[in-house]
Amino acid sequence: MKTDLLFAPEQLKRLACRILTAAGSSDKEAEIVAAHLIRANLTGHDSHGIGMLPTYLRSIANGLLIPNTPLKLISDTGAILICDGERGYGQRVAREMMDMAIARCRDTGLVLTALRNAHHIGRVGSYGEQAMAAGLISLHFVNVTDHTPVVAVHNGADGRLLTNPVCFAMPGTAKHPNLLLDMATSKIALGKARVAMNAGKEVADDTLLDSHGSPTNDPRVLFSDPPGALKPLGRHKGFGIAFFCELLAGVLSGGGTMQPEHPRHGGVTNNMLTILIDPQRLVNNQWLESEVDAIADYLLASPPATDADDEIMLPGEPERRHAEQRSRDGIPVDHETWRELLAGGTALGIPESELNACQTTP
Repeated sequence: MKTDLLFAPEQLKRLACRILTAAGSSDKEAEIVAAHLIRANLTGHDSHGIGMLPTYLRSIANGLLIPNTPLKLISDTGAILICDGERGYGQRVAREMMDMAIARCRDTGLVLTALRNAHHIGRVGSYGEQAMAAGLISLHFVNVTDHTPVVAVHNGADGRLLTNPVCFAMPGTAKHPNLLLDMATSKIALGKARVAMNAGKEVADDTLLDSHGSPTNDPRVLFSDPPGALKPLGRHKGFGIAFFCELLAGVLSGGGTMQPEHPRHGGVTNNMLTILIDPQRLVNNQWLESEVDAIADYLLASPPATDADDEIMLPGEPERRHAEQRSRDGIPVDHETWRELLAGGTALGIPESELNACQTTP
């Protein structure tokens, strides 16, 4: 098996900006989207990183993603904001929504925002990081529409949902940095199956069903016709959370759910319900930090289980470690993903020599 290519983060970001501007984005929009994608790669979430660009280019070609589309505010009733992404880049419109909500939360202490009709918003943890940088707690519930369903319900044999992520973020302390839980409600994200397929790897046991509802380790079943399905995280518990993402993000935003009367054009449309909380309105900050440190220390002091495959870590720690390592050693990109990036860039008129110039070891 070929060794993955390695790229310095800034090299990969410049490449992403070049492709995005060639596809029609302004320099500012390209910078926002590229920074988001590379941040996903840095934190170890290659499923939401630069490998998404070929999907975005196909969506643009099919009229499912419209570059240079700003966020549209639909309703403002103080602590409740309703926004429409109008099929713009999700990384842009969701960031603009968070900027608006953060500014409002400084006044109200509590804000609920609903975003509908955004193209793929990417790694939801980025918006949790945005809130934490402002000293706020955030909760995010996301659903997906306009796409063939590829996540099974508990005890089901075929796809009925998408990966419907949730994210919870809370500013940390000097001792325990920012606390971030960002996860799909399926056993793995769809993008992680794509990454495994491109790398010629299998996925873990008890993760996938083929198109007949039988267990398999082959990620290619998700991209065949008819497709297989991802299994829900935590059996009935993960399915229950995914269902509530449909209700909270899909219904309350007005963007809709995966129910079959809505069209499925093969795009990736996200709706997101976000709650922002200013913790300073609730408790004394010194007490908050001491209590966070106390519970974190207590949890980390647990003796490791005999069958543990890693050390005990708080939510957000794996991403920090990945970011440190990849900032130093480079971001890996498998050869199939690189081939897709080359094909997408050259189709936009970018010389292959210019694209290959990024292919240097950091």
